[in-house]
Amino acid sequence: MTLALYVPRATVVHRAPAGLKLLSLSLTGVLVFAVPTLPVAAGALAAVLAVGLFVAELPPELFGRQARTLLWWLVALLALHLLTTDPETGAVAVLRLLALVLAAAVVTATTRVTEMVAVVEWLCAPLRLVGVRPARVGLVIAMALRFLPVLAERADAIREAQAARGGPVRGLRATVTMVVPLLVSVLRMADTVGEALDARGADDVPAQPSWRRRTGGRLS
Repeated sequence: MTLALYVPRATVVHRAPAGLKLLSLSLTGVLVFAVPTLPVAAGALAAVLAVGLFVAELPPELFGRQARTLLWWLVALLALHLLTTDPETGAVAVLRLLALVLAAAVVTATTRVTEMVAVVEWLCAPLRLVGVRPARVGLVIAMALRFLPVLAERADAIREAQAARGGPVRGLRATVTMVVPLLVSVLRMADTVGEALDARGADDVPAQPSWRRRTGGRLS
């Protein structure tokens, strides 16, 4: 699944604090799961599209790309519910998933990564008491947001190369033949990034304050 990169615009959504947008995304998720009805799911999707297209002024192609990425997941989800539950429950599940993915796309397209990382680090600040390093958590979030689009680009490049050699472009066979080279590319990229982080001391343990060194890391 791809995530939208930041799309610069001079709108009220772009100027809103990152914490407020992440809170709104969380509340949207709580709402569509707490009230699993068709009007709520459809209303949430309509609200997300209205905010993204008319308030945030995001390009329609952004939402189309996200929807195409989810297409087979949505079809499989609907088919599963048609076999196990009923059409209305399947429609609710499909609309709910689509609304949440598009809402996340709106947040990432209107919020810089540094702003989101700052919010995550602020939320994780109390975890310092149990040994968690908020800066490391923020780094993980930033890398995830950055590398998901990179993986999508790698997948597109592999698909185009296979099509140039006469291979399948779409469908299950194309997906299967793309998995191995994409996995190899991801592992190489992970190894390169790991070496770069290690060279910059990302895994170093920060020095303890003087009072912790005197007490052996325990409160006296």
